[in-house]
Amino acid sequence: MLSSAEIAVTVVVGAGMVVSSLRHRGDELLDPRGGVARFAATGSTMGIPLLHPWANRLSGFTYTAAGRRVTLPSDASLLHLDENGLPLHGLVPSRSHWIVERSAADDTQALLAARLDFSPDAAALAAFPFPHVLRLTFAVSTTTLAVMATLTPASDVPVPVSFGFHPYLRLPGVPREEWVVALPVGRRLELDARQLPTGASSPVRLAPGALGARAFDDAFTDLDTPARFTLSGGGRTIAVTFLEGFPMTQVFAPAGRSFVCFEPMTAPTNALVTGGAALPVVHPGATFRAAFSVHLG
Repeated sequence: MLSSAEIAVTVVVGAGMVVSSLRHRGDELLDPRGGVARFAATGSTMGIPLLHPWANRLSGFTYTAAGRRVTLPSDASLLHLDENGLPLHGLVPSRSHWIVERSAADDTQALLAARLDFSPDAAALAAFPFPHVLRLTFAVSTTTLAVMATLTPASDVPVPVSFGFHPYLRLPGVPREEWVVALPVGRRLELDARQLPTGASSPVRLAPGALGARAFDDAFTDLDTPARFTLSGGGRTIAVTFLEGFPMTQVFAPAGRSFVCFEPMTAPTNALVTGGAALPVVHPGATFRAAFSVHLG
């Protein structure tokens, strides 16, 4: 657990580095959904999970990226599938083995740093044949959780970058219809019936306002720099700020559910399949960096 005078954060190293709890003055601000064990075993998301090596869904079980054609196995122990049978949110977290490199605390912050060497697991490497080292650092100060990621190729093979995070945020004690959201987005991607981008998009400006009866499952780009998404109500504001390396987001707030997700994404949904300029590729000798923060006020 990482803690300060105001907040307490629990990161479960053995479950893919998921943030399973974020408490502010004793109140839990993350939706536990099906719990940590289910997430680790099946990839059913909760808390603030890392989605790796891709965020959101792929359009099928084959993709070509960084010059390699890959066929994914239809293996329940490796993949989590959506309601349409599409690979969703990367590889099942229990296949990842993180190593803690540093854990420290002083009067100003608490810190946890860990490393994933991807991958000694032959099945995982076959599904994403791009050896790399992914490092995550979680830093907690008075009212802020900062999450920093670096990805470095571990061989002479370039690595496509398509990971992301999926914070399930909530305001306990405040009715959902009274929650106020601010979405600093400039363009909405058109999605098909399977929630995959069609390639079309349109400009959009969404004024801050009450969530009310509105529901979201929308992909956005052209974000403010930095992009500061907020959820407010009951005298509390949760601000998720994309600091670096996250040009995309999916906003997920389904009807009838008391959570809102502002998802930092390094690439659009299905980018491993569609490729193009929107899919970052890190070449040997270089490092990709990304960071976001959750501030409570």
